[in-house]
Amino acid sequence: MNKVSTTQLPVGGQVARRGNGFSRLLGRGFLRLTGWRLEGAIPDLPKMVLIGAPHTSNMDGIVAIAVLTALGLRAGTMIKDTAFKGAMGPVLRWFGAIPVNRRAAHGVVGESVEAFNANERLLLLIAPEGTRTSAREWKRGFYLIAQGAGVPILPAAIDYARRIVTFGPALTPNGDYEADLARLLSFYRDHASPRHSARASAPICAALGLDFRSAA
Repeated sequence: MNKVSTTQLPVGGQVARRGNGFSRLLGRGFLRLTGWRLEGAIPDLPKMVLIGAPHTSNMDGIVAIAVLTALGLRAGTMIKDTAFKGAMGPVLRWFGAIPVNRRAAHGVVGESVEAFNANERLLLLIAPEGTRTSAREWKRGFYLIAQGAGVPILPAAIDYARRIVTFGPALTPNGDYEADLARLLSFYRDHASPRHSARASAPICAALGLDFRSAA
């Protein structure tokens, strides 16, 4: 893994991109001003599921946007199709949002797999914890989507203690969810630190040796 700690990382030509030199400069400037750095590497692959954890604060999203902007990554998120009606449609699509029909027979996972099949390049961003508050387990959707689309999972860890966002090695699902989850959590064990440990999910708490505090 690339151990360089900086505000930018090399991004290959196959990766889904957005923005220009100016927007990337703004993203890097925000990271520098707020003291955040980047480590790891972005695989030069056209399709990946990008997962981010731990997710315990709205600040996670702000840092994520700054990182994606600094790197010029076009990371799509699945949003219900009704939100795309009217003037918001073009705006959401520019930001990388992908419409999903939650009423479809094959569900969100099937819709997401179809999105991968319909796009030559797609980086789909998912928060596997699904909430900012004490999730008992990770939602398996990210894994089922990656497995169904035949694409790797790229983990990204946020570390508030060191103010570093690390991109880990890509994982290709082998069908054994528990084994693959253990591999992902071993990465987060070494590179993650939540902003609010009391809100961390049970899997993250187990990986980091924290006490899990249920929201119930």
